[in-house]
Amino acid sequence: MHHDAATPATTPCLQGRVLAVTGGAGAIGREIALLAARHGARVLVNDIGGAVDGSGGDHHAAEQVAQAIRTQGGEAQASTDSVATAAGAARIVQAALDHFGRIDCVVNNAGNARNAIFHKMAVDDWEAVLQVHLHGSFYLSRAAAPHLRAQQSGAFVHMTSTGGLVGNVGQANYMAAKMALTALSKGIALDMGRFGVRSNCVAPLAKSRLTALFDAGDAAARARGASFDRLPAAAVAPLVVYLCSDAAADVSGQVLVARGSEILVMSQPRPLRAMHRDGGWTVDSLARHGMPGLRPAFVPMEQSGDVFSWEPL
Repeated sequence: MHHDAATPATTPCLQGRVLAVTGGAGAIGREIALLAARHGARVLVNDIGGAVDGSGGDHHAAEQVAQAIRTQGGEAQASTDSVATAAGAARIVQAALDHFGRIDCVVNNAGNARNAIFHKMAVDDWEAVLQVHLHGSFYLSRAAAPHLRAQQSGAFVHMTSTGGLVGNVGQANYMAAKMALTALSKGIALDMGRFGVRSNCVAPLAKSRLTALFDAGDAAARARGASFDRLPAAAVAPLVVYLCSDAAADVSGQVLVARGSEILVMSQPRPLRAMHRDGGWTVDSLARHGMPGLRPAFVPMEQSGDVFSWEPL
């Protein structure tokens, strides 16, 4: 419902729950935090307030969102610890426990981007992006996991990206992190399902600080960036809030896309085609018969914009 983003919730599906949102001061994180609060959640808004590349910090950013939640009648506290260290992630979980007495849902939304063509990508740019998106999501999820296990309930939502699932030029670090995050989520879902704990990924196709980086690219990249203008961040929040609620009790291990008024479920790696040869393969038989037989099932060298090429509905 479009009204969810602007009016009080009619069904407080997160009543009594405590939700931590990292990157909670950015466009998408802010909308998730605000909507979760309107659905009854007490929200820990975590954000270091840094630049897109992760540098710097504005400790007022998280507090401004927490204050906005309080203004609308909800309960919220700000956190400025970084998910990029295990100690920082532990402090985020402890802050939820200190302020609200429990933790129920973790939304791993914090992100950074340091785009570079691969042969020019600096080691620092690789490590910084993996540290926040992948390691940070592990640190925070791991810190929360014992509490969710003990109470036999809870949910993780990790924000992945079609840029990682499909690909984008100049984002090998971001792609690696976002694809690995889907595997982390599946691992959590497999390991913690027996305790009533769920884990899913959401790929948001929406306007954010990171999509603004397309504006600095070539004409095709700028056109790609302009397409996000029709995809508001608020459209992502209902799916995330739903996944945190009991209504999604049977949804786990999935990779979903939120794209304006559309939601999609993404495939996960499965065999597409097989070739068998009695006695096994040689290099020559692979060249003559094996690869030609498999080639019709090869995945095209597409980018995210090629796959999600239709106008938002």
